[in-house]
Amino acid sequence: MKQNIIAIIPARMGSSRFYGKPMQKINGIPMIERIYKILSKVNILKMVVVATCDKEIFNHIKGIDGNVVMTKKSHTRASDRCAEAIKIVEKTEKLFFDIVIMVQGDEPMVTESMINSSIKPMLNDRSIQISNLCTRIKNKKDFYDKNCVKVIFNKNMNAIYFSRSPIPFSNKKKFIGFKQVCIIPFRRKFLDWYNKISPTFLEKTESVDMNRLIENDIKIKMIKIKKETFPVDTIKDLRRVKKIIKSGL
Repeated sequence: MKQNIIAIIPARMGSSRFYGKPMQKINGIPMIERIYKILSKVNILKMVVVATCDKEIFNHIKGIDGNVVMTKKSHTRASDRCAEAIKIVEKTEKLFFDIVIMVQGDEPMVTESMINSSIKPMLNDRSIQISNLCTRIKNKKDFYDKNCVKVIFNKNMNAIYFSRSPIPFSNKKKFIGFKQVCIIPFRRKFLDWYNKISPTFLEKTESVDMNRLIENDIKIKMIKIKKETFPVDTIKDLRRVKKIIKSGL
């Protein structure tokens, strides 16, 4: 049976590390517009929506005839913003969605292939409630960067832990590490449940949402991708991403 799948892009101007980053331009267009347009071409998606609490982002997406909803300013987690947004969209569209893919508004290197990869396990196995992409870290600097969220997983590709610290530890010269790529599909009802449970100690300590699920003994299916991607957390990240995208890599 065909499932209704929506991608929601949570975005806000007030990032503590880089104010206004969703509106920073890459190849002449704001980053949030770039992500929206890429997702709009993904065949598997029924709808793409930007969820924001800022008029500047709201007005820009409206100006390109995009789908956007205004959410509360009080949200501290992207998943909370998505949970509010999906309720607004479903009420407006009079349509229920089966799967919600959260694509962070600072992931300008997202591709259709990445979206398809993230959703495939859930389409093949209804017991999977949530999945997450990951990719190998290819340099030591990123491995030790606190803005780069590392993940370790078991032999069944279920997450064991997410950390901003370098994990796993290795006393060898060659390090082995994977980083989270913030493209996260939730089953619709599971997203509601997730946002009703209280934030947990490790989630707050690491400032990584996914640890809330690990602490509640919920499996997170990890999917490896070969493509190395970089989110934009700082101005330095933006320069790197611009250079990579310009080179066509």
